[in-house]
Amino acid sequence: MPLGILAAALAITFFGGVVKGVVGFALPLIMISGLSAIMPPEIALAALLLPAALTNMWQAFRQGLGAAAQSLRGHWPFMLIGLGVMAVAAQMVLDVPQWAFFGIIGVPVVIYASLQLMGRPIRVPARRRGLAVLLFGGLAGVLGGFAAVFGPPTVAYLMSRDAEKAEQVRVQGMMYFLGNVLLFGAHLRSGVLNADTIPLTVLMLLPAFAGMWLGFKLQDRMNKAQFLRATLVVLLIAGLNLVRRAVFV
Repeated sequence: MPLGILAAALAITFFGGVVKGVVGFALPLIMISGLSAIMPPEIALAALLLPAALTNMWQAFRQGLGAAAQSLRGHWPFMLIGLGVMAVAAQMVLDVPQWAFFGIIGVPVVIYASLQLMGRPIRVPARRRGLAVLLFGGLAGVLGGFAAVFGPPTVAYLMSRDAEKAEQVRVQGMMYFLGNVLLFGAHLRSGVLNADTIPLTVLMLLPAFAGMWLGFKLQDRMNKAQFLRATLVVLLIAGLNLVRRAVFV
């Protein structure tokens, strides 16, 4: 790999780590978007798998095993649906056109984040939470399986539940970590991860962890309102990027 491309990949991964440390998601989204501009998409997908998995493990267990177990108990139906759908979707990543699901997921995410930023929050009533779990879990599984990007549907689900900052970040880490472990195995079978791409994903660990460390420092200084706004801004950008990819795929 040319030195210039490698340096750009390291910088993109570091930036993604910073954003993830601040709001709890968007490392895979930033990596797949940035790296796909300088290398083939399947190589970009392979590059992000190990950094995504290990930074999510750090995020999930940052407050200890007890807090992680509590999050798992509280949100296991969402995680189970998302992981089940993702296992199927990952096997079709090389066969299904991507523009449709990028648009189907990106447009609602843009609408959702925009309404939240305009002061019109969407909350799911208790009687509708089963439907929300099914909808958001399925969307997270589809997007995760095709692009290793779980963030937008997962964040929308947690915000609709009005989860606290620490809970949002922890549940995201747990969901993404379990999903990345599943994806790692799935893409060993699909051929995306192979002898040529595994060294690249190992190399990307250093900038991802360095960026994550810096992002955690910034997040710890935020109050709930600042964290919510930062999350919504990143979510809106993520949704717009999905729409862009649907239009210009």
